Order: sequence, then C-alpha cells, then structure tokens
Amino acid sequence: MDNVPTETVPTTTPPRPTSGFDRFFEVSARGSTLGREVRGGLATFFTMAYIVVLNPLILGNAADGDGRKLAIPAIAAATALVAGAMTILMGVWARFPIALAAGLGVNALVAYEIAPQMTWADAMGLVVIEGVLIFLLVLTGLRTAVFRSVPTQLKNAIGVGIGLFLTLIGLVDAGFVRRIPDAANTTVPVGLGVGGKLVSWPALVFVVGLLVTLVLVVRRVRGAILIGILGSTVLAVIVEAVAHVGPSFVDGKPAPNGWALNVPALPDRVVDLPDLSLLGHFNVLNSWSRAGWLIVLMLVFSLLITDFFDTMGTMVAIGQEGGLLDAEGMPPRTQQILLVDSVAAAAGGAASVSSNTSYIESASGVAEGARTGVANLVTGALFLLAMFFTPLVDVVPFEAASTALVVVGFLMMTAVRSIDWSDYEIGIPAFLTIVLMPFTYSISNGIGAGIITYVVLKLARGKAREIHPMLYGVAVLFVLYFLRGPVGDLVG
Repeated sequence: MDNVPTETVPTTTPPRPTSGFDRFFEVSARGSTLGREVRGGLATFFTMAYIVVLNPLILGNAADGDGRKLAIPAIAAATALVAGAMTILMGVWARFPIALAAGLGVNALVAYEIAPQMTWADAMGLVVIEGVLIFLLVLTGLRTAVFRSVPTQLKNAIGVGIGLFLTLIGLVDAGFVRRIPDAANTTVPVGLGVGGKLVSWPALVFVVGLLVTLVLVVRRVRGAILIGILGSTVLAVIVEAVAHVGPSFVDGKPAPNGWALNVPALPDRVVDLPDLSLLGHFNVLNSWSRAGWLIVLMLVFSLLITDFFDTMGTMVAIGQEGGLLDAEGMPPRTQQILLVDSVAAAAGGAASVSSNTSYIESASGVAEGARTGVANLVTGALFLLAMFFTPLVDVVPFEAASTALVVVGFLMMTAVRSIDWSDYEIGIPAFLTIVLMPFTYSISNGIGAGIITYVVLKLARGKAREIHPMLYGVAVLFVLYFLRGPVGDLVG
C-alpha cells in the first residue's frame, strides 16, 4: 500500500456539479451521470410496469358490498397516473431513485376483504384515512416507533404470507386450482383444473406463460414479469383466434373451459384518451355506519400494518445497493422519502386504485446506475404515457395475468429464509401469520394471529420485557377484531 501514488487519493472527492440541474439532484455528487440515470429510469419502469395491468385485474375482479365492480380501463388509467405523479414527486422532493405504484398485497386486502363489506368509495376512503395516518405518524416520529415494536422476523412473515395469498389468488383466478363443487362430500376442498385435469386451452396458456416467466426470472431478464404477461397475452390471442374458446360464462351459465375475465382479442383501438372517472370517487365517513366502527378501525389498522413496513425496508435496501446509506444505515432525505410514501398512500385511495407504495423493483434501476431522483423523472414520465394505452388491458385474460401473481408470490416468499424456525417463540407466530393468510383468505387474520400468539408465548415464557409496549395495544386491538361478533352484539 505504501507504493500507491498519492494522485489516486482525491478520486474519492465527488466532481463539481456541471449545472444547476446537476447540483439540485446531486447527480455528480453521487457519482452518477445523466446517461446512467436515464438507463436506470427505463429499467425501473420496465421492471414494474406490470402493475398497470395487474392492479386493474386484482381490483376489477372483486365486487363491493353492493355487488358493483370497478371498470378495468379506468383502474388502469388511474393506476398509471398516480404511479407517474408520485414517482416524479419522489424524484423532485426526496431526490431518491425509488419509484412508487399501487402496492401488491394492499390491493388484495382492499379487493378481497374490505370492499365486500362496504362500497368501493367507502373502501377507498379507508385507504385515504390510512395514508393520512401514516403521514401524521411520519411527522410525529411514531412511524419509526411502531416499526420497531413489531419483531423483524414477524414483519418478514407478513410479507411471506401475503406472497402465498397472492399465489393462491393467481392459481384460482387462472383456473389451475378450482373449488370442488361437492367439497362437503370429500376431504379435498380444492383440486387441479377441471375434474383433476388441465383440459382447457386457457389452462395451457397459463402453464406455458408461467414457465416462460420463470425462465426469464431465473435468467435475470429485466422486465421478466411484464414480458411474461405480454407474451402470455399474445399466445392467448392466437389461441382464441384459432380455437374460438369463448368466455368462462355464457348466458349466465359457467363454461369451465372458457377464458376468465376477458376474452383475448385485439381491441378496436390501441391508443385512447384515459378514463379518469375514478379520481375523487371516495368516501371517508359512510363506512363507519355501514360496517361498524370496530370493523372499520381494524380494517384501517390492517391497511396500515400491511402498508406500513414496506417502505422502511425498501428504502434501506435500495440505498444499500446504491451505496447511499449513511453511517447509521439510513438513506439521504429519509424524512422526505417517508412523507412522499404516505402522500402516495392517500393519493392511491383518492384515485380508487388502492394505496401506492415504494417498489423494491427500483433496485433494477439502481443496478443500471441510477443514484438520484432524475431516474424517477424518466420512470414517472413513462407511467404517465402508459395512461393512453389502457385499452390494451381489456385484452388480457386472467390466465395470462395470473402468471405475475405466482411469480410475485415466489419473490415475496424468499423472505422466509430470514426467520429463525428453531426459535419457537418467533417461529410459531410466524408460521400462523404465513399459513392463515391463504387458508382463511384474509391478510388481517394472519397478522392478528401472529401478533397475538407472539405476545402470549412471550408472556408464557416470562419474557414480558421483550415485548414492546406498543405491541400490547396492537394485540388487544386484534383480540377485539377476532371477537368482533360478540363484542359487536354487546356494543349494539
């Protein structure tokens, strides 16, 4: 080391900014260039653009308490709009290379658990409330406190459980797994395909699309999920043109071998003005009288706990990959990152597309060299452009889109390796958290069971001091949630 020329030492000093734009976004200061930022923004968009297709399919397949469904093209347009606007806001205000869009897991909670108990406007109103609460928690510092109250391994279990839940939804929506009609007369509640066989063209499209997507993921192809959806859709269009399969319901009667959701056929137009009719279609008050204050309170809490921890982990992971963390392991402008994320949560509810959150897929852009908010300007602009191509969403059947749910489920499942299964005090709560989400078709059931069990086991072992004080209150809320039937009767 003594022979190292002294001229090499100053290379650690960042180059001087070349312009006001460079100075504002700290492009040179973070060792990046405009070209790297553009490439990073493109990579991030193509890695996470699948959400413009997937979010409408998740929300559009569910009915609210009045049996109403949201229009898929309108969901797609609003999904792209909010993702674009919030990603640009993150780039300009927080100046950090992390993009935002409708959160997977949260949208499933809204679609399959919250909306069926009220109207869509009411459900989205709860998302707005959740976003406002997170905003206040950031300002007061309580977000960090609550974040620390839940054990890290239990947080990981929540993500794993959501991944399995999404996988089950994908397999069921694609018809790969089906409910057995006479399940009461058999020990097997679900089965493979129709009569235990995959006998339909749509099932073949799903299997081929899933295998192709998995190959792309294994080969580390950027945008693998989006490519898988698009490739499966093209295959579905060809199959429909040749075999004339038709829909899964004909004249109100089920046709098990038909396409689910959409019959894949080329639309009359590819580009159209976006349908933004869902913007502002939310109600923050009606749900309290319709579903009851206790249920609403727990649903808001479920939204908050589901959406709460992603950004903390995501921003640290992105910062670590880009070498942007400080000595305490926090990225620059942490407060601004968290504030934008909370604004995005409320904005997603206000636009009827569910809570928006930071995306770990932004790591693909960082891998391409993105280090600043300039990459977000590119990603956000592409999302805004995608609004005008939403007619293409009506072409995608579930059999093509559900491949993404299965792959995302796997990616979320990988966090299971961070759980210490030899420690029963955390392993058992984590196990219940994971399995109860898909088995009860409820995210909040899994979270509640895990937290309650964790508190009970720690108390039983005489380790009350290891339980964060705030977690006692959370556990009590979940006990009331599970007992909401008799508690509701007593309150009523």
